[in-house]
Amino acid sequence: MESFLAGWSRASLTTLGFFWMAFWAFCLGYLISGAIQVFVTEERMQKTMGEAGPRSVALGAFFGFLSSSCSFAALSTSRSLFQKGAGLVPALAFLLASTNLVVELGILILLFLSWQFVVGEYLGGLLLIGLMWIVVRLTLTDRLEREAREHAGRSGAEQSGEVPDWRRLVASREGWQRVGRRYLMEWRMVWRDVSFGFVVAGAIAAFVPSRFFEALFVGSGGSSSPDWWQVVLHTLIGPLAAFFTFIGSMGNIPLAAILFSSGVSFAGVMAFVFSDLVVFPVLRISAQYFGWRMAAYILGVFLVCLVITSLILNGAFAFLGLLPDPAAASVREIAPAERFQLDYTFYLNAAFLLLSAGLAWLARDDGASGHGGGEVSWWDRMLTGVAIASLVWLLLGFGIWLSGA
Repeated sequence: MESFLAGWSRASLTTLGFFWMAFWAFCLGYLISGAIQVFVTEERMQKTMGEAGPRSVALGAFFGFLSSSCSFAALSTSRSLFQKGAGLVPALAFLLASTNLVVELGILILLFLSWQFVVGEYLGGLLLIGLMWIVVRLTLTDRLEREAREHAGRSGAEQSGEVPDWRRLVASREGWQRVGRRYLMEWRMVWRDVSFGFVVAGAIAAFVPSRFFEALFVGSGGSSSPDWWQVVLHTLIGPLAAFFTFIGSMGNIPLAAILFSSGVSFAGVMAFVFSDLVVFPVLRISAQYFGWRMAAYILGVFLVCLVITSLILNGAFAFLGLLPDPAAASVREIAPAERFQLDYTFYLNAAFLLLSAGLAWLARDDGASGHGGGEVSWWDRMLTGVAIASLVWLLLGFGIWLSGA
């Protein structure tokens, strides 16, 4: 019992340490995302994107890069773009870019992993979009696209086509009130994923031995690099692990660092990171937006593309001698208390905490609500319950540490 309590307190401290490392990165990313969503509006994107073509796909990827990293928000915008007449490929390019090419994700990967994973994330995101375009061009039928477009038209309300003057908004209090509201909405959208993901990562770091991952990811943890067939197997197991953990793109980075420090190949970890759009919650919401047939089709396309992308990245980095060292992500070996130091992280966190308070103060005067009054689904209730249970676990473990048990 004593060892369990000690592990519990260590898991909670590890989770808090993970979040302490990442807090300023979240804030910076959501500030950028909120500002762009206010000043570069969805209506503006809809007016510039058209059917599939180099320009439309490039614009979809560019707008995705400027957008939110929340999978659910990106799905909603992709549906809206598709519903307004954008081709499926540009809409999916937006979706892939908004969950793989955003600034905050790159910062978080750099904090928990290494620069090679950051390069892999951005190059892989572009490669994912290119492969998706090829696969969709070869496999999508007119009938399936027509059915999905009809379903998307039924599942979402029409929005105003008005494009506000961004120059006026930047110089006005109203514009920054909207930024504050978007900033808070970003946190409201991701707090459940982040809570569950970081708590799971802390618990795994404290309780799950490396030999578990060595058994799950065959060939990991050895003194030599995995064989080619083991690397391929890792890229297939990574998405499977992501599907059952259903952690979003921002919440799964600490867990990805644990996988890598346990000996999982670069390709396997990249496949895990790329799999935020093939988890069950995204599949369910995609089915609501596009219908189950199109949702299953998109999931299949993404799975094929992310496996191929991860293998290409692994081969290219190996050829160039740039595969990262697992010791760079040895998150298990850092004592939890050592993560809280009076260093740049402390000052950045303090600054962004003050900034968050200022944005929240501005947003309080904005009468618009961040959420509609619609019915909350059973899945949302379950996710909220899981997140609250995660926070209770975290607080109890912290209390055990304070009591010295």
